[in-house]
Amino acid sequence: MKRRFLKETSRYNIRRAWPAADRCALLVIDMQQYFLPIALPILENILSLVETCRSEGIRIFFTRHGHKDISEDGGMLARWWGDCIQYGSEEWKLIESVSSVADTDEIIEKNRYSVFWKTGLDEMLRSRNIEELIITGVLTNCCCETTARDGFVRDYRIFFVSDATATVNDELHLASLKNLAYGFAHIVSTRELCAKILF
Repeated sequence: MKRRFLKETSRYNIRRAWPAADRCALLVIDMQQYFLPIALPILENILSLVETCRSEGIRIFFTRHGHKDISEDGGMLARWWGDCIQYGSEEWKLIESVSSVADTDEIIEKNRYSVFWKTGLDEMLRSRNIEELIITGVLTNCCCETTARDGFVRDYRIFFVSDATATVNDELHLASLKNLAYGFAHIVSTRELCAKILF
């Protein structure tokens, strides 16, 4: 992803902070076969973050979006898009290179944009004394941004990785980064985040 995103959000990205490994978790959102074309450009960065976080004992949560019965669990999301990911399908599976989930990792099944919606994530995080979240994955302006906002209003400090999130075009990606920098999240790059975690 282009480094210009950090430069273009700098006007709003004025609150500087870095995560503390002992109270932080990494969210890898919806890196599934369905989103493969969008996810491919950020795949290497996601893997770098996963490796770095594992090495420092930071908890990792992967999410999979899927619907078992759209008439029952689709809601407004299904009415909005029409096309939804079928739970258990090939498209629902995690991209192969990110599917090697460690015993210490968690997989969260979801069927709305926010990873917090009826998943028990909040309770899992609080039971582990986690107060900070690193957000990566797809789509920047849908599941990633909604989760960031939802986490913020639940009083988590949010780190949103500009080059480890992706969506359908740069315009939407940048719009989300600016909005999040203004009111919800610290916008960071993969390289600087990994360096600070390993410091």
